Amino acid sequence: MSVFASLVERLADLLQPLFGVSAAAAAIVLFTALVRLLVHPLSRAAARGQKARTALQPRIAELRRRHGRDPEKLRRAVLELHAREKVSPLAGCLPSLIQLPAFFLLYHLFSSGTIGGRANELLDHRLFAAPLGGRWTDALGDGGVFGAAGLVYAGLFAVVAVVAWFGYRLTRKAAAAQPVAGDGEQVPGLAAMTRVLPFMSFFTLVTVAVVPLAAALYMVTSTTWSVAERAVLYR
Repeated sequence: MSVFASLVERLADLLQPLFGVSAAAAAIVLFTALVRLLVHPLSRAAARGQKARTALQPRIAELRRRHGRDPEKLRRAVLELHAREKVSPLAGCLPSLIQLPAFFLLYHLFSSGTIGGRANELLDHRLFAAPLGGRWTDALGDGGVFGAAGLVYAGLFAVVAVVAWFGYRLTRKAAAAQPVAGDGEQVPGLAAMTRVLPFMSFFTLVTVAVVPLAAALYMVTSTTWSVAERAVLYR
């Protein structure tokens, strides 16, 4: 973790002339963008996989009609179809899974009072008036919602809400484009996901409220990137 801390500190030093007291926050945003840029090829592959899975839905619906009374036979038939068409049902999870280590590194880095036996100097860095190691509850206890730190969180919540709204609309649009089975109903198994998925973007609001501000910045930046990426890749 000390190597990662050194990386953040070096980035902050480079950005200091431009961002002043918020240089470390800018470094986290830049680091997040670099991570997402590295993961982008996987995101493109996931988008292609999603389009391929969508194209397979009518055939899967037909398999359900044929083997609906034999779950094991249906499962094998669906797996064989995916293998034959070289479509992985889990490919879309890879970009998110690969990002988890970076998020948890930031979380632990800005939750630890010491690094390598020394005081964690990164905790002294701020985004405007809000400490990067602080949480929303700390801001509420230090000036309240409209205090200096509280207003920083208010700005983050506003950004997340706007991004989540766009994500909600994109997900609803994608769900509406799902193929329809011959009996007029959506392909079985999609109904519950169709109802829940559009609201997943709003869960970022909860994350921002409970994690250290540095990790919240990662989430906000990554979520914004994801929505913009989906808007381009899933056209």
